[in-house]
Amino acid sequence: MDAGRTHSLADQVARFERAKEEKNERFLNIDSVYNGSYLSGKRVLLVGASRGLGFKLLQQLVADGAKVIATCRKVTPELEAAGAAQIIDNVEVQEMAQIVAMAAKVEGPIDFVLHNAGYFTEEKETLDNLLDQEALKQIDICAMGPLRVVSALKQAGKLSGSKVCIISSQAGSAEWRKVQNAGGGGDYGHHMSRAACNIAGVLMSEELKGTNVPVVMLHPGFNRTEMTAKYAAIWDKEGAVDPAQGAKRVLYEMGKISMESTGTFVNCEDGLQIPW
Repeated sequence: MDAGRTHSLADQVARFERAKEEKNERFLNIDSVYNGSYLSGKRVLLVGASRGLGFKLLQQLVADGAKVIATCRKVTPELEAAGAAQIIDNVEVQEMAQIVAMAAKVEGPIDFVLHNAGYFTEEKETLDNLLDQEALKQIDICAMGPLRVVSALKQAGKLSGSKVCIISSQAGSAEWRKVQNAGGGGDYGHHMSRAACNIAGVLMSEELKGTNVPVVMLHPGFNRTEMTAKYAAIWDKEGAVDPAQGAKRVLYEMGKISMESTGTFVNCEDGLQIPW
């Protein structure tokens, strides 16, 4: 249904309504197009696998036959039982030393690096309630986190033949703030962290071009997770999906990553690009 379109709509409600009007199965029912067979036997490093979308990504990857190297800060019984080929704990993306140690522990080659670890503060941030330390924490996790991971993997010689997929957010689009935050602003740390993540991803994609390692940023779509629970009142109106569906959306787009798409920012809801 998106033939001829290159970019997604900024207005989340209008985007969802258009998908329903056009009966866009790609958007409305990812199961109608999803095929994870490309993952069979592939080695996937999943950074941030213990809960929310990350845990659903882990479950789907395992179901599709991938050999998952799952990272977390602390191992849980659910994570241990999920079927990962390797679990590396004590991985805090704010700590370079822990990331370097993680890279050294990765067993074998990596076909895909899927960076999911993120953070979104619960309290509403405005000019009258500026949470500067929380903002810096979000930037440290969401922007510096993937940069640290890719840097450590490259220096450890673990990126050869890999494709890098970074879970970002539509919040990182400066252009879309004029619609999604019109007249309101707010949540400075969240938006700044994702914009910083995106520029880091573009720069990494340029630096890694000579090694044929593509880097793509993905907005996973609106998922019903702990991280978005403060927006539960608009989940239905804006088409938020269960994270199990969100995971398939992400993996569907991850399967398309190539050197031709490196450095792009894609909306997993419809497969279209998001403007910077």
